[in-house]
Amino acid sequence: MHDQLAGRTVVITGAGGLLGATYVNRMLAAGARVVATDLPGERLGGLVFRHGSDPGFRHYPLDVTDEGQVEAVFGRIRSDGWEPNVVLNNAAITAELLMGDDIPFPDFAETSLDDWNRTLKTNLTGAFLIARQMDRDIVGRYPSALINVASMYALKGPHHRIYEGMPFRSFAAYSASKAGLHGLTVWLAGSWAGRQATVNTLAPGAVYNGHSKDFQTRVGELIMAGRMADPDEIADAMLFLCSAQAGYVTGQMINVDGGFSAW
Repeated sequence: MHDQLAGRTVVITGAGGLLGATYVNRMLAAGARVVATDLPGERLGGLVFRHGSDPGFRHYPLDVTDEGQVEAVFGRIRSDGWEPNVVLNNAAITAELLMGDDIPFPDFAETSLDDWNRTLKTNLTGAFLIARQMDRDIVGRYPSALINVASMYALKGPHHRIYEGMPFRSFAAYSASKAGLHGLTVWLAGSWAGRQATVNTLAPGAVYNGHSKDFQTRVGELIMAGRMADPDEIADAMLFLCSAQAGYVTGQMINVDGGFSAW
């Protein structure tokens, strides 16, 4: 539906990743104006290549862990003539991104404090900085919405056995940071309740991103739907939370996980 997000100006952090790029595509198609932010580099460049000629698309480099950059980017968006009314806290460090392709993934006992702090700084502190700037610049001025993107592992423990023999594993700091995001959601939902703002958490399940057949089978056995998700299936729920139809939904965690959390 092309007009589902008409009148919405959506700011997306971490917009160059698999889900972020899907949100950009779907929101533009639904009639939103989209502000894509990400670290400078190929991911942001790919979005510009695909959408740079679209008048409903703008892009800004942003490191969400940098307090000054967060403050400045919201100022730039508004000085450039757009008033954002929906914000997606989507930027995150996953286990795969943290370790890269050539570094063996550590056991929990060998996890470095630097890796733990870096993960929380991006996934949780970065989300706090974005939400705080939204409070300063947007909340109470007009109706608005914040969606914090968590994970199926925010409030449910991973089945560690499915990672045996895989080049990546579930990462404790990731789960802890995503659980903290929902804590931020419920705190803000109450704080902003009288200021025309809703706050919700979207918790995606296991999204297919080139995983091996073996891993897909292992994960599918834990999910009622029996398979991993397509990115567009997560975006379907995100579009609802960004729309006017979600105006009476706040303080909630919406699980889009094929039934993983319901077993």
